[in-house]
Amino acid sequence: MSLILPPDYRNLLGSVEQTEKAIKSVKDMFQENLSAQLALLRVTAPMVVLSGTGINDDLNGVERPVRFPIRSMAEAPAEVVHSLAKWKRLKLADLGIAPGRGIYTDMNALRPDEDLDNLHSIYVDQWDWEQVIRPEDRTLAFLKKTVRRIYEAIKVTENKLYVEFPAIVPELPEEIFFIHSEELLRRYPDLSPKERENRIVQEHKAVFVIGIGGRLSDGSVHDGRAADYDDWSTENEEGYQGLNGDILLWNNVLQMAFEVSSMGIRVDAEALRRQLALRGQQWKEDLYFHRRLLEGSLPYTIGGGIGQSRLCMFLLRKAHIGEIQSAIWPDDMRVACHQAGIELV
Repeated sequence: MSLILPPDYRNLLGSVEQTEKAIKSVKDMFQENLSAQLALLRVTAPMVVLSGTGINDDLNGVERPVRFPIRSMAEAPAEVVHSLAKWKRLKLADLGIAPGRGIYTDMNALRPDEDLDNLHSIYVDQWDWEQVIRPEDRTLAFLKKTVRRIYEAIKVTENKLYVEFPAIVPELPEEIFFIHSEELLRRYPDLSPKERENRIVQEHKAVFVIGIGGRLSDGSVHDGRAADYDDWSTENEEGYQGLNGDILLWNNVLQMAFEVSSMGIRVDAEALRRQLALRGQQWKEDLYFHRRLLEGSLPYTIGGGIGQSRLCMFLLRKAHIGEIQSAIWPDDMRVACHQAGIELV
């Protein structure tokens, strides 16, 4: 994705000061709504983890974490987190959280391999959440129920925001639409995955695309997913593979599908072994996190990440994530944005 400069763009909130007030309102309101919907306890999370434990998220398997030695620990290598997908499951086990309840945290990460544009920054801030479930909850029906609750939290936040900032008029539909990535392929076989997303989200405005990470019938993958957290290989009740997906909203400012959350039911021991084998990563079975999962000492969970700057960007009708967060941007991008009325903080 290259830089998008919407014509006649303007800050609906009038000033950077009002934008900062609105950012705080969105963050305060949404995490309260999310916690209520999913019965989540806020916990403190790490920004760094030790290398070689398998705790850090591999994302698509090619992104390089920021690494450094710890002098006071005999130069033990540590790395800045990409996300907390696996750490949260370990934390739930330590806390002994019962099924139906969970945790969320402010996750701050660095992803220096990101291609910088309207949506992507090297700095990532998410509400990372994880909920304990029962073995029998590992179903597509349970996944959809959870997605609807998260979507309700987003809608309630949008409506409350309108009361405080009347320029932000609600535009989300009442219901979120569900479709599997294989169904998208069959519906639009001549389009790329991103083009398929744009087509379906423009039609329905709020969509959950199911089954991210596994191979489709044409041999392609809709989008990347690591092998050791989301379950993208188990056959679900509708006959497709996958118990995970992405929440996509139609962004009227950028005129495109806009991902705000990646989430899913997490792998059990069987799915972990299968997915590691599919990726040729069986060596990971010896890492700390993976051993804990395979030996049965971790709970069954569902979880994901919801972009904080992303959600603020969407709800406040911003054209660039740099209007929400302070980060590093190329000089030519700063100049182009300024000339288009987009003020990067």
